Amino acid sequence: MPKASLTSRLIALIIDSIILGIIGAVVGAVVGSNVLGVGTGFIVGILYNWYFWTRNNGQTPGKSLMGIRVVNTSGGGVNDVQAIIRYIGYYISTFILLLGWLWAIPDPENQTLHDKLAGTYVVKA
Repeated sequence: MPKASLTSRLIALIIDSIILGIIGAVVGAVVGSNVLGVGTGFIVGILYNWYFWTRNNGQTPGKSLMGIRVVNTSGGGVNDVQAIIRYIGYYISTFILLLGWLWAIPDPENQTLHDKLAGTYVVKA
Protein backbone atom coordinates (compact mmCIF):
# COMPACT_ATOMS: atom_id res chain seq x y z
CA MET A 1 0.00 0.00 0.00
CA PRO A 2 1.36 3.43 -0.86
CA LYS A 3 2.09 5.42 2.29
CA ALA A 4 0.50 8.83 2.85
CA SER A 5 2.74 11.87 2.54
CA LEU A 6 3.68 13.76 5.66
CA THR A 7 2.06 16.88 4.17
CA SER A 8 -1.32 15.16 3.72
CA ARG A 9 -1.06 13.80 7.27
CA LEU A 10 -0.35 17.27 8.66
CA ILE A 11 -3.27 18.85 6.80
CA ALA A 12 -5.59 16.07 8.02
CA LEU A 13 -4.36 16.63 11.58
CA ILE A 14 -5.08 20.36 11.32
CA ILE A 15 -8.61 19.71 9.99
CA ASP A 16 -9.32 17.18 12.76
CA SER A 17 -7.87 19.52 15.39
CA ILE A 18 -10.26 22.28 14.34
CA ILE A 19 -13.21 19.87 14.49
CA LEU A 20 -12.06 18.52 17.86
CA GLY A 21 -11.63 22.05 19.20
CA ILE A 22 -15.23 22.88 18.34
CA ILE A 23 -16.59 19.61 19.75
CA GLY A 24 -14.45 19.96 22.87
CA ALA A 25 -15.66 23.51 23.47
CA VAL A 26 -19.30 22.47 23.17
CA VAL A 27 -18.88 19.41 25.40
CA GLY A 28 -16.82 21.41 27.89
CA ALA A 29 -19.53 24.08 28.07
CA VAL A 30 -22.22 21.46 28.65
CA VAL A 31 -20.51 19.14 31.14
CA GLY A 32 -17.74 21.35 32.47
CA SER A 33 -14.11 21.56 31.54
CA ASN A 34 -13.07 18.61 33.68
CA VAL A 35 -14.76 15.22 33.52
CA LEU A 36 -13.85 12.58 36.11
CA GLY A 37 -10.49 14.25 36.74
CA VAL A 38 -9.46 13.89 33.09
CA GLY A 39 -9.52 16.79 30.67
CA THR A 40 -12.57 16.98 28.44
CA GLY A 41 -10.33 17.47 25.42
CA PHE A 42 -8.55 14.17 26.06
CA ILE A 43 -11.81 12.24 26.42
CA VAL A 44 -13.38 13.85 23.33
CA GLY A 45 -10.15 13.25 21.37
CA ILE A 46 -9.86 9.60 22.28
CA LEU A 47 -13.54 8.91 21.51
CA TYR A 48 -13.39 10.82 18.21
CA ASN A 49 -10.26 9.08 16.96
CA TRP A 50 -11.24 5.65 18.30
CA TYR A 51 -14.58 5.85 16.49
CA PHE A 52 -13.21 6.96 13.14
CA TRP A 53 -10.13 4.73 13.18
CA THR A 54 -12.04 1.59 14.16
CA ARG A 55 -15.56 2.12 12.81
CA ASN A 56 -15.04 4.32 9.74
CA ASN A 57 -12.42 2.53 7.64
CA GLY A 58 -9.56 4.27 9.48
CA GLN A 59 -10.63 7.72 8.29
CA THR A 60 -11.31 10.72 10.46
CA PRO A 61 -13.00 13.58 8.60
CA GLY A 62 -9.60 15.18 8.02
CA LYS A 63 -8.08 11.96 6.71
CA SER A 64 -11.13 11.39 4.51
CA LEU A 65 -10.77 14.86 2.96
CA MET A 66 -7.09 14.17 2.32
CA GLY A 67 -7.74 10.69 0.86
CA ILE A 68 -5.74 8.83 3.51
CA ARG A 69 -6.51 6.32 6.25
CA VAL A 70 -4.98 4.45 9.19
CA VAL A 71 -4.40 0.72 8.81
CA ASN A 72 -2.62 -1.93 10.84
CA THR A 73 0.76 -3.20 9.63
CA SER A 74 -0.98 -6.01 7.70
CA GLY A 75 -3.10 -3.47 5.82
CA GLY A 76 -6.30 -4.33 7.70
CA GLY A 77 -8.46 -2.33 10.05
CA VAL A 78 -7.27 -0.85 13.31
CA ASN A 79 -8.60 -2.59 16.43
CA ASP A 80 -9.74 -0.92 19.65
CA VAL A 81 -6.45 -1.43 21.49
CA GLN A 82 -4.39 -0.09 18.60
CA ALA A 83 -6.60 2.99 18.39
CA ILE A 84 -6.19 3.77 22.08
CA ILE A 85 -2.42 3.16 22.01
CA ARG A 86 -2.12 5.32 18.89
CA TYR A 87 -4.03 8.19 20.46
CA ILE A 88 -2.04 8.07 23.70
CA GLY A 89 1.04 7.86 21.48
CA TYR A 90 0.10 11.29 20.06
CA TYR A 91 0.97 12.74 23.46
CA ILE A 92 4.22 10.79 23.63
CA SER A 93 5.12 11.89 20.08
CA THR A 94 4.49 15.51 21.01
CA PHE A 95 6.02 15.52 24.49
CA ILE A 96 9.67 16.14 23.64
CA LEU A 97 9.97 18.76 20.91
CA LEU A 98 7.71 16.85 18.49
CA LEU A 99 10.44 14.25 17.99
CA GLY A 100 7.90 11.43 17.73
CA TRP A 101 6.29 13.21 14.78
CA LEU A 102 9.61 14.17 13.17
CA TRP A 103 10.66 10.53 13.41
CA ALA A 104 8.58 9.95 10.25
CA ILE A 105 10.86 12.13 8.08
CA PRO A 106 13.78 9.69 7.91
CA ASP A 107 11.63 6.60 8.45
CA PRO A 108 11.33 4.57 5.22
CA GLU A 109 7.70 3.68 6.07
CA ASN A 110 6.72 7.26 7.07
CA GLN A 111 5.79 5.95 10.51
CA THR A 112 5.68 8.31 13.47
CA LEU A 113 6.45 7.09 16.97
CA HIS A 114 2.73 6.63 17.68
CA ASP A 115 2.39 4.54 14.50
CA LYS A 116 5.24 2.32 15.64
CA LEU A 117 3.78 1.98 19.16
CA ALA A 118 0.35 0.99 17.82
CA GLY A 119 1.50 -1.07 14.84
CA THR A 120 -0.14 1.21 12.26
CA TYR A 121 0.55 2.99 9.00
CA VAL A 122 -1.18 5.90 7.31
CA VAL A 123 -1.78 5.03 3.67
CA LYS A 124 -3.48 6.51 0.64
CA ALA A 125 -7.14 5.49 0.63
